[in-house]
Amino acid sequence: MYHVYILLNEAKTRTYTGVADDVNKRLALHNAGRVKASRPYRPYNIIHTEGFGTLKEARQKEKFYKSTTGRRRIKEMFFSSQLA
Repeated sequence: MYHVYILLNEAKTRTYTGVADDVNKRLALHNAGRVKASRPYRPYNIIHTEGFGTLKEARQKEKFYKSTTGRRRIKEMFFSSQLA
């Protein structure tokens, strides 16, 4: 099973979206600085995960969350109460 995960850094300024079969192991890699794209903004916490049966389905959802519409959806789901 594959998971799409969304991470939020502790400063609550950056999110990171990715796909992994073991989300906790992947989080440890992010927080250890072994993922170049997220290294400057660590440490991270998991704020959302979704499970999928195939890697293809998970990648499609990841691609959506990285699109403009998907980023808006993330803001609505997790940050709408902070905006009001």
